[in-house]
Amino acid sequence: MLIGLTGGIGSGKSTVAKRLTELGATEIDADVLAREVVAPNTLGIKEVAGRFGEDLITADGSLDRALLAQRAFASEADRKDLEGILHPLIQKLSREKIGALSGLVVYTIPLLVETNSSLPFDKIITISAPERIRIERLMASRGMSEQQAKERIAAQASDEEREAIADFVINSDCSMQELLDQVDRVFHEATK
Repeated sequence: MLIGLTGGIGSGKSTVAKRLTELGATEIDADVLAREVVAPNTLGIKEVAGRFGEDLITADGSLDRALLAQRAFASEADRKDLEGILHPLIQKLSREKIGALSGLVVYTIPLLVETNSSLPFDKIITISAPERIRIERLMASRGMSEQQAKERIAAQASDEEREAIADFVINSDCSMQELLDQVDRVFHEATK
């Protein structure tokens, strides 16, 4: 069974994914795959550097992700160019990894709506939280400025767009115990 787990940046996907793995799922994280496709000496890093600047490749051959974020989020056109490079590579890698697994697989994919993923999800779970909460989380956990957090949120689909494609919606604007209780209920409902 393949479950798509989505939600905007700062919505609580990592916490929910961790709980789902505790309940027996195997997780594949699109953000991890996004780093894999731009590892040193990959086609991805070469294409990104070709479009956004060779100075993005550090002395050890890795990608300067902070500098890339500055450049890629400078305009919608730049962001779309980056997505055009990365999304096909991530989708190919995700299909390979999912195809190699059996049992319950949770694919954490923040940009499910934006990428129009063709993966055959059995169920989709969306994590939602008010924008002000997400901004606070991003400032606290990732050291973003308020403006940076707002820009990242604005670059993604809205909660309403994600909820429209979801079989289950989990609201993460609650206590940790309430969140875990919601995840447990959704897990049992989705897998019965």
